[in-house]
Amino acid sequence: MLLPGRLRSTTLGDLLGTLHRGQASGTLELVEDRGRTHRIHIANGLVVAVELDAATPTLAEVLRGEPDTDEDLLKRSLLRALASQRLHGEVLIGEFHGSAAGVGRALRRQLAARLQALEELADARVCFRVAVRPPRGALQGRPPGAAEPLWNSPLGPRDFLHGRRRARERAGRAPAPFVHSSAWQALGLSPGAEESEIKRAYRRLARAVHPDLHPEATDGERRVLAARFHALTEAYRVLT
Repeated sequence: MLLPGRLRSTTLGDLLGTLHRGQASGTLELVEDRGRTHRIHIANGLVVAVELDAATPTLAEVLRGEPDTDEDLLKRSLLRALASQRLHGEVLIGEFHGSAAGVGRALRRQLAARLQALEELADARVCFRVAVRPPRGALQGRPPGAAEPLWNSPLGPRDFLHGRRRARERAGRAPAPFVHSSAWQALGLSPGAEESEIKRAYRRLARAVHPDLHPEATDGERRVLAARFHALTEAYRVLT
């Protein structure tokens, strides 16, 4: 299975399609010339994780878009996950009896948003590695004999291939700057949102992660919250 060496000669959709058809397992690395490295982890041709070298919405921020989200439950489960260094989704479902279906939907939206950001890259060096271990939190496969997929089952081909640009469609189309795409994703907004929407999103998310609003947080949790608040502030600065 051969892949082009540069993204500019292909598209993300073509790369993912090739890996899916080949039932490949490994990690697709996209390395920008300025040094940023983004990774898409593949298992048997399906997407199980996407890592961006840029700020993106956390699972908690994505879950806030779910209907009937309990904000207090979300905050308490997030702090428990940070304190115990476990995955937020697992803590939310296992200890706080959160909706497994809701967490599953949020995880898929999170990965889809990250893939959309990568699709806007103008160019990067392409490398596929078979020996890179997927990150903690990578989506899992359906267990043998199971009638239904797990709440954290991988993205299916319709999720990561449908609607993707192909090389034959790319000519003459200039992608948006990645830094702006990352900023939109960090605030949970679609590109082109009005300035009033940007301000509302920033204020809402900033209130949720500002360290001073979490007096019960440990020093480690406060450092995590401070880093997230800084990323939100930088995204707001870029867009306004």
